[in-house]
Amino acid sequence: MKFLLAFDFDHTIIDENSDTWIVKCAPEKKLPNGLRNSYRPGHWTEYMGRVFVYLGDNGVKEDVMKRTMTTIPFTAGMVDLLGFIGENKELFDCIIVSDSNTVFIDWILKAADFHKVFDEVFTNPAAFSSTGYLTVQDFHSHRCAKCPKNLCKREVLKEFLDKQLEQGVSYTQVVYIGDGGNDLCPVMFLKKDDIAMPRQGYTLEKKISQLAQNLSPVECSVLVWSSAIDIMSYLKLLIKE
Repeated sequence: MKFLLAFDFDHTIIDENSDTWIVKCAPEKKLPNGLRNSYRPGHWTEYMGRVFVYLGDNGVKEDVMKRTMTTIPFTAGMVDLLGFIGENKELFDCIIVSDSNTVFIDWILKAADFHKVFDEVFTNPAAFSSTGYLTVQDFHSHRCAKCPKNLCKREVLKEFLDKQLEQGVSYTQVVYIGDGGNDLCPVMFLKKDDIAMPRQGYTLEKKISQLAQNLSPVECSVLVWSSAIDIMSYLKLLIKE
């Protein structure tokens, strides 16, 4: 009996968007209008690439970025939840599927000593160049028309489950925990024994309830959470069954 917990990162594990938080490092803690207005829907990673160039051009170094990023607060109850999962790793496999990047997630998880809770992190690859600039690339290319061009979370989840099956690992239940519009695609992939846990008041919850109103509800169960303690209570019930 093993469960897979799939987490989004921004506004789910942490209570902010890591990509917009980094702007605190910019001169006067803001971006020039031209740069801010250069974002095109579905092309967030390219936009962040330009933000990182701007920070690099303004002499913002890795250590300053790291200090800033590790001040992001975790979502209410999340520290308790991750501690609980860490103590019960024999029952839970745990992955992150996020549109953030490897550098930010790595810094934040390691600073709080939570990196061991997660078996794999699927996010946009990032690294510092020889000149000290942070660079970021698309996670993959895909054909899903619903998702941003750099990341289809359904495809990531499906590939992970297929790979696990090949190694003889199948899960009693998949629990998907997220908040954003790009979390709907993987939620629609979940089966009836699985559970989607959208964060209360965020886009994912609204999109799931819209589908129900249009009489095309998602196949899995849905449990809304406002604090990660709600998620922990559910997991405690799961492992008691």
